[in-house]
Amino acid sequence: MELCVAFMSLLLVLIPRFGSAGDIVHQDDIAPKRPGCENNFVLVKVPTWVDGVEDVEYVGVGARFGPTLESKEKHANHIKLAMADPPDGCTVPKNKFSGEFILAHRGNCSFTTKANIADDAGALAIIIINNQTELFKMVCETNESDVVIGIPTVMLPQYAGANLENLLKNGSMVSLQLYSPRRPPVDVAEVFLWLMAVSTIICASYWSARSAKEAAIELDKLLKDGSDVDMDGLGSNGAVDINVTSAILFVVIASCFLVMLYKLMSFWFIEVLVVLFCIGGTEGLQTCVVSLLSCFRRFQRAGETFVKIPFFGAVSYLTLVVSPLCITFSVLWAVYRRYSLAWIGQDILGIALIITVLQIVRVPNLKVGTVLLSCAFLYDIFWVFVSKLWFRESVMVVVARGDKSGEDGIPMLLKIPRMFDPWGGFSIIGFGDIILPGLLVAFSQRYDFLARRSFRAGYFVWAMTAYGLGLLITYIALNMMDGHGQPALLYIVPFTLGTFLTLGKKRGELKTLWSKGAPEGPCNHVQLQPAQ
Repeated sequence: MELCVAFMSLLLVLIPRFGSAGDIVHQDDIAPKRPGCENNFVLVKVPTWVDGVEDVEYVGVGARFGPTLESKEKHANHIKLAMADPPDGCTVPKNKFSGEFILAHRGNCSFTTKANIADDAGALAIIIINNQTELFKMVCETNESDVVIGIPTVMLPQYAGANLENLLKNGSMVSLQLYSPRRPPVDVAEVFLWLMAVSTIICASYWSARSAKEAAIELDKLLKDGSDVDMDGLGSNGAVDINVTSAILFVVIASCFLVMLYKLMSFWFIEVLVVLFCIGGTEGLQTCVVSLLSCFRRFQRAGETFVKIPFFGAVSYLTLVVSPLCITFSVLWAVYRRYSLAWIGQDILGIALIITVLQIVRVPNLKVGTVLLSCAFLYDIFWVFVSKLWFRESVMVVVARGDKSGEDGIPMLLKIPRMFDPWGGFSIIGFGDIILPGLLVAFSQRYDFLARRSFRAGYFVWAMTAYGLGLLITYIALNMMDGHGQPALLYIVPFTLGTFLTLGKKRGELKTLWSKGAPEGPCNHVQLQPAQ
């Protein structure tokens, strides 16, 4: 099962931290602003009433031109909807519209032409039905300047417009509201997500230091007994120390896997990732629960008594009891993952998996940590920003959103619902934004322990603080960039790695940290006997 967790770790660096706002509302250079055509693209809520009974609420997008919409629902009036005649709204309608919303099809003339005709006919707003499933940014034509339009223009997706048109054809009385609530600058979900990421690294770091302590105590006993000591295998507890070559290959393989995800993204491929996530999450949850229960006397005997099982080898009785519960938990999450509270199960499995990987995979010295984080730093920037030059879209963001898959995205991330956002959605963070800097933070905690450093005199508190600040800057950048996908390692790596390197240089320990990864001199936990 450790091989499964190691394989899952290759998937952890794939996903950046990015927000929940739809790309349709982001500003770009393709649709530039100019006089009369300078509105920001905004999402619009369109609740409907059919024959006086509240019905479905749709989501549209506002145009670059025309007056802005109300931001609060209580200020938006219920207005009757009428069908344009002709349906495309490109010529003067046969009848005047007295204070109504007009529903028209896209095509045959420009958006501004439709809006001007509807405005002249007395309509209060025009709602355009797109001819595609997705929404579209409505802008002015290149030859239009100083556009003056007196009514709002909103586009609805094809299915929503078709539903409204059918209701009108069947003689139903349809009324709408149009309003565009503003997103809060900061949501409480981001605070909790920050605490979740920081707490996960702290727990994993202390567990890693505890394993180092157990290995040192075991070494001390063997030396006192005069036994031969295998220094390579002693106290490893299944941990794997990565080297420079594997750190570089790690990022190369992750890049290849990311491209494969991008090219093969589909419903069935997401299902495969869900299965892999469940396997890794089950192993991680089992490892964490067994280790936690083993700390209590009541469960120590069950955790230290083993039975041989074919294929799995020696397994403790405590693991035999815990494993079915963990498997059941993962299966239940996979079955009900589309329900509103499924994010809780996903976060539990994700945190357990991250902690377990940080326990199994270790950075032996600062040299390896620098190479790994530097490569991940370039990897994140390339696949979020530079990949647009080759693929015409951000490969990382497309994979994270789960585009073309019919799903809400891949499961290898932590997420919390945005609590005070009128548009809903989730604040998310990729596993790689926790585990990669977490490897360096865990190394700092092990070094402090071996060097017997106090809390303030060590490296751990500084590395942990730097990570927290880097992640905080990521959130700030995300909000300043209007929800555009942000590579968190772009901010976290300079903070975390830069702090470690600067502090090591200042203390004169950079050479030791860089090559050895352990303090000079004999192990502080081995009490050498005086010569007889």
